[in-house]
Amino acid sequence: MIPLTKECLKQVIVKRAVQSHKGSYGRVVCIGGRKQYGGAILMCAQACVNSGAGLVTVMTDASTIPVLQSRLPEAMALTFHDPIAELVATADVIVIGPGLGTDTIAKECLAFVLSHQTATQWLVIDGSAITLLAQHPLDFLFPEHIVLTPHQKEWERFSGLPIAAQTIDANQQAQQRLGCTLVLKSEQTHIYTHKAIYQNTYGNPAMATGGMGDTLAGIIGGFLGQFGKTDQLAESAIGAAVTIHSLIADELANQHYVVLPTMISEQLSKTMRRFCPLTR
Repeated sequence: MIPLTKECLKQVIVKRAVQSHKGSYGRVVCIGGRKQYGGAILMCAQACVNSGAGLVTVMTDASTIPVLQSRLPEAMALTFHDPIAELVATADVIVIGPGLGTDTIAKECLAFVLSHQTATQWLVIDGSAITLLAQHPLDFLFPEHIVLTPHQKEWERFSGLPIAAQTIDANQQAQQRLGCTLVLKSEQTHIYTHKAIYQNTYGNPAMATGGMGDTLAGIIGGFLGQFGKTDQLAESAIGAAVTIHSLIADELANQHYVVLPTMISEQLSKTMRRFCPLTR
């Protein structure tokens, strides 16, 4: 078990090259926000943009797009009725699931993404998409480039492990069978990779509010797009994303009884700067 501390942020968050552009920092596609669940994909996209992803495109319900464009003009937007093939093909990272729902359109969208993922793309599967996979098992073409981010109840549905049986060993065995990286969210989140198990050392009860997982998924997507150029770097980037999410929440909890996910997103860029000084 490897503890995750703020030291990992100094290793992952590197100074940006002078000769770089928005394409240098990852093309991330966020898919979700069906009908009444628009807030989930908004929080995911906000976290992705604020964590430094170069280009963020959101595929969501048409009713969500005016709100997205008003609150987050940095993100591009498409509806579920727009062509998805080119969008998926040009992505470096795809985050699917926040507010996706479990209807036919959601299932078809997830199936398309899974069947068209390439060997160089990272896929972050969160929220409703994990529930869909539990109900309708689908093949993973490149499991070594998939990150599952369930909370314990979602993991129970997907893995068949009751919460009481979700021990370190049982979770590791299930993750190894799947071949995916597992970010199992709880009061003390654990990350199971192909080579190691990491334990988050931050986090607090003030984080217990809706949208916290959507925000984490967005940060993971943003960090993979920027810092995950190799598999080894990607593993470190995932750990750093989990760490900074909870570290910011701990700092906010010193002054706030409840820490909202959007509050974390608002602090991301400033916190990243702290761990990557201009003089580095």
